Amino acid sequence: MKKKSLRGFTLMELLVVLACIGIMVSMVYPVFLGMTQRAFAAKDMSNMRQIGMGLQLYLNDKEFVVPRLTPPQPGMGTDANPVIYPVYIATRKVFQSPFDKRAASELDTAPVSYGINQNTYDLINGNMLGVRSPSSTILLAPNYNGDPALSTSWTGVANNVPNLAVGGGAGMTQGTHLKGTQINALFFDLHVETMTFGPATTPGTFKDTTSDPLGLKHWDPTK
Repeated sequence: MKKKSLRGFTLMELLVVLACIGIMVSMVYPVFLGMTQRAFAAKDMSNMRQIGMGLQLYLNDKEFVVPRLTPPQPGMGTDANPVIYPVYIATRKVFQSPFDKRAASELDTAPVSYGINQNTYDLINGNMLGVRSPSSTILLAPNYNGDPALSTSWTGVANNVPNLAVGGGAGMTQGTHLKGTQINALFFDLHVETMTFGPATTPGTFKDTTSDPLGLKHWDPTK
């Protein structure tokens, strides 16, 4: 009776298979990464829309003056001094961008990823009625230092929310998504928009603070 021959893979065949798998993974990974970034960007916009809706309710009750805790921090709400949270927004998770990788929390030390345009307080004393171009002026955006992919770049917490420096300041070196070229922002008319992050020398970008009228209108509520 003839015995059946059992033949395994040779080392060369295994190496070829592994190489093929590696090539396929390298092709699929950028697509997966792009999908993840788009999902994060969509969630980031959703967060800001919810903050905008909460702000609208707050402003209707408070004569259109933007909240603050103690100067110069804008008020996102603490247990001792609730502002938007928890009366107008039920969870602090809304204040944490999906690009901010810190552990979520509902305590006063909960991460807050967004800051209010510093000029809101410096130029119009927080009064929304002083804004000349609500649809063109940034009210709120992600606020971090350096690379937003690093958890250490995000420093805002519920009981200490830094204001957003005009143009993002020197600390913000790249956008939150699309390889650092884009960032989302909430405007004074409470619509959310995806903006080109920079460079500052290009009119109309997030970093532009000087071009007339785009850069000036984006950051100066009196323009």
